[in-house]
Amino acid sequence: MKLRLGIFDSGIGGFTVLNSLLNSRRDVEVIYLADLARNPYGGKSLYEIRNIAIQISNWFREKNLDALLVACNTTNACALDLLQGNLNIPCFDLIHSVSEKVSVKNIGVIATNATIESSTYKNLIERRGNGIKVYQQACPEFVTEIEKIPIDISKINYLTDIYFNPLLKNNIKEIILGCSHYPLIYETLRKKTPININIIDPSIALIEKLNNYFQPVKNFSKSDNDPNIEFFATGKIDEFSLKVTNWLKINKKISFVNLQT
Repeated sequence: MKLRLGIFDSGIGGFTVLNSLLNSRRDVEVIYLADLARNPYGGKSLYEIRNIAIQISNWFREKNLDALLVACNTTNACALDLLQGNLNIPCFDLIHSVSEKVSVKNIGVIATNATIESSTYKNLIERRGNGIKVYQQACPEFVTEIEKIPIDISKINYLTDIYFNPLLKNNIKEIILGCSHYPLIYETLRKKTPININIIDPSIALIEKLNNYFQPVKNFSKSDNDPNIEFFATGKIDEFSLKVTNWLKINKKISFVNLQT
């Protein structure tokens, strides 16, 4: 029997979690929810984000899931307790998963305004002790730019210079991509970062944690070209369909859902 998983994000950021999942295993059925009607989440208030989390978890509660993969760092940082409390299933999140993996002294975190303001990454990582120091940098325009079709690489390069210059002055050894959208521009970020600095995609740590909890079934082939995924979006259906094709190289029906009821 396949593992039934939910993944949600404000848009296409959850594709990084989905890709890490499908690169690891295919014994899964996935329900992917993109809240495009309210994308991006990063500039919203704590009250708004927590209200959205309640609506999302209420919707997933009827989907008979085995587990939820929290692919949105902003919701992860501001409302993980609500998701866990409203769903009687394991919730695997990016922030706790990757925070358990870091080991260097100076770490940079780039994320949305809401995630940075919560200091969830900073508090979790520095709590481990051993002199670990976390330097945070908000990147408020990245998500909006990454969601565009096509992406304006020159604008991404310009923004990367603005966001990275103050961060790199802190002698950091690792940069955590604290928004699930950011690994989608990994190549651009890599070119702007000294080679001795490791860039970390938290989705990899999340899927490792999932696979330790739910062991993959060995007789399912990872080469399956038609993964079992249902896509739902709260708006911009045609645009999201193009993004699924563009980023995931698959064609799937996108179903509309209204969470604001």
